[in-house]
Amino acid sequence: MRLLPWTNDFGAPCWLSTANPDSRISRMADELEAAMIVSAEEVLAEARELLAESVVGEQELRFAGTRLAESLGDTLRIAASRGGRLESEG
Repeated sequence: MRLLPWTNDFGAPCWLSTANPDSRISRMADELEAAMIVSAEEVLAEARELLAESVVGEQELRFAGTRLAESLGDTLRIAASRGGRLESEG
């Protein structure tokens, strides 16, 4: 079973029950994971720039913190999914 990088309408995890990495859903999940990682890299770069400023407003910090938390959550979900796939291969 593969943990997908999205949830259902109730926020519960979605799973794919195929071992075929070339299935349409697997490819779509791979593409979304890649986009999520790129987004996380961009958020991190922006946050680092913001934190390098000597004066930063509370709203800017809250926005950056929220985006960082979202990106971290996405990245941890991807890591869990990939780790699960590695365990099933081993």
